[in-house]
Amino acid sequence: MAKKELSVKSATAIQSYVSRTLRLFFFILATIFIFFSCQKDSFITSSNASLYTSADTLSFDTVFVTTGSVTQSFKIFNNNDQKLRLSKLKLSGGIGSPFKMNVDGTPTAEIDNVDISANDSLYVFVQVNASPSSDLRPFIISDSIQIAYNGNTKWVQLQAYGQNAVFLKNQTLTGSVTWNNTLPYVILGGIQVDTNATLTISAGTKIFLHATAPFLVDGTLKANGTKDAPVVFSGDRLDPDYEDLPASWPGIFFRNTSENNFLKHTIIQNAYQGIIAQNMSTTSNPKVSISQCVLNNIYDAGILAINTTLYSDNSLISNCGSNIQIEYGGDYRFISCTVASYGSYIIHKNPVLQISNSFIQGGSSLTAPLSGFFQNCIFWGDGGTVDDEISIDKEGSDPFAVTFDHVLYKATDDISNATFIAPIKNENPMFDSIDVYNNIFDFHFNNHPDAPAINAGVITPFLYDLDDKPRDVMPDIGCYER
Repeated sequence: MAKKELSVKSATAIQSYVSRTLRLFFFILATIFIFFSCQKDSFITSSNASLYTSADTLSFDTVFVTTGSVTQSFKIFNNNDQKLRLSKLKLSGGIGSPFKMNVDGTPTAEIDNVDISANDSLYVFVQVNASPSSDLRPFIISDSIQIAYNGNTKWVQLQAYGQNAVFLKNQTLTGSVTWNNTLPYVILGGIQVDTNATLTISAGTKIFLHATAPFLVDGTLKANGTKDAPVVFSGDRLDPDYEDLPASWPGIFFRNTSENNFLKHTIIQNAYQGIIAQNMSTTSNPKVSISQCVLNNIYDAGILAINTTLYSDNSLISNCGSNIQIEYGGDYRFISCTVASYGSYIIHKNPVLQISNSFIQGGSSLTAPLSGFFQNCIFWGDGGTVDDEISIDKEGSDPFAVTFDHVLYKATDDISNATFIAPIKNENPMFDSIDVYNNIFDFHFNNHPDAPAINAGVITPFLYDLDDKPRDVMPDIGCYER
């Protein structure tokens, strides 16, 4: 009986010990938790506190006066195990600065006592608006953001280039109008060259169009660029994330009454559609002549021609959704042109040259006569789903004549409804440098003396290539002469 009572007392003692130990353990655990919670809730005041920013400088590309920039941002990181209080976060130029600051959703030029939790961060957003000036060239805009904490000061520099411009919004041009290269033109809402009006654009003029701004031509457009001073049509978003994006603006539309249009050394880039031309010429000249021009990085059709007259020489039509799309017949001549796609921003899923004499209207297929002559040209693509880079569709019994004379092209199948003279089929043109990942496209042959297009063409009336280099007596195929 005594042994039993002793055993019960021992068990009770053990239970009591375990209970006290557990209480002590939980007390210590709670103390530690409270200690570290207090640590995180308290502020670090040491001048050695860790703070860094995701950027030392925010740089904005060219910003047109009055239009404003995109918003950029940087983060302020508190890597400490305690809260950090920023005693001041200040835009140095104050409320008069061309830059505007927003701290975690709060617009401000200066804010005091901003707390950042332990191991947390804070967003700062910045935008810039350039004020008009007398400068003809881009001018520098600068400011800085001051970050003060624990007796320390850190700076984030702000830099931008402002650009004065001629702003035109929803305007119709009449009579004879000339644009020069003194200032760039920024088109908002769209512009129209009226019937019987002529717009002449001087060499070196740059035209930047907003996303909702088509360039409509009912009269005549003459763009007189040079190799060293081309006329440029592009979108008005010039910051690095947007400057190369296709579909940035609608395109140039040569409408029914338009005639005698001539583009020389003109660059058309980043549009939804590049050149759209419709209806036949009413004069002995083609409706649109394109000489030594570049149409690049266009979302849909680089050239969309609908029952019209369009001639082109020594031009580059590259990296478009559909580089050249011909519909409902017409009259076309392409001499010494390079037409190529490599699926840069746009998936290469359409042949670079599509020809059709038909058009669907009201559920019915209409046809018209078609004449196409392609000489010394390259039709090539890669990096997509296209095997045949030339597509020809013939319907009905209207006159239909398509000739390819000394062209280099990619195709797996024989192409019907066309005549080929001395073609080069499925031989890689060996362009100098194609790097889709880094958006590098050089369509020369200088690095490849054995490229199949070299000395493979025939003499044409056009004596200079896209670089204004004289053509040899045995010219190269494509827009460049080696």
